[in-house]
Amino acid sequence: MNHPDKHFIVTGAASGIGRAVALRLVAEGGTVTAMDTDGAGLGDLCREAGGAAAVEPVVGDVAEEGDVFGCVERAEQRFGRLDGIVCNAGIMKRMAVEDLSYEDWHRVLDVNLSQSFLFARHGAAGLRKSGGAMVLVASTRAFMSEADTESYSATKGGLVALAHSLAVSLSPKVRVNAVAPGWIDVSGETLRPVDHEQHLVGRVGVPEDVAHAASFLLDGEKAGFITGQTLVVDGGMTRKMIYAH
Repeated sequence: MNHPDKHFIVTGAASGIGRAVALRLVAEGGTVTAMDTDGAGLGDLCREAGGAAAVEPVVGDVAEEGDVFGCVERAEQRFGRLDGIVCNAGIMKRMAVEDLSYEDWHRVLDVNLSQSFLFARHGAAGLRKSGGAMVLVASTRAFMSEADTESYSATKGGLVALAHSLAVSLSPKVRVNAVAPGWIDVSGETLRPVDHEQHLVGRVGVPEDVAHAASFLLDGEKAGFITGQTLVVDGGMTRKMIYAH
């Protein structure tokens, strides 16, 4: 096991990548405080992970400082330590820039980007005590874009920069890295052969691909010399030049 007796906070844990990360950390001997706005989804996660001994569910909004503070406090009170934080929760509002309201722009920034600042602010003391780590879930949208994704892309680029900034500020006790997933099938959508073919590994990603990467970066022995970096997990998609014929 990679994480025996270690405790982690994972946000956006009720579904998709966050759920896969939480389950991976539990499978590797850790415990998880799982935060999400979806209480029912957190309940399903707890049952799949083996119950309350492994997962502490926290219903809350990562964009609200009081909820973030409460999550960190609950994790430390329940498990007595904090070894890692995975800031995964995220939203997208895909619309033309002319139609994107300033309120919607700020909501995406608050959820996707500001949560990592808030968890660093309130979790730094616990992470310093344990010599822990943070993983910020960015995206390949930090480096490339589709139309009408300005708010989302801006936040993911911001997470890449925030990861190396926090790595400097919280050193030497705390490591901070980012993962940048590419196309990850989080909903079981129907995929075409061409969808898989545009990846060098021959397939679209699954949440477990990101979970393994996050687990590795949280491991103070295996990844103890890695900080301030962004690990791209995209099956090589951003390295393949595609021309229309």
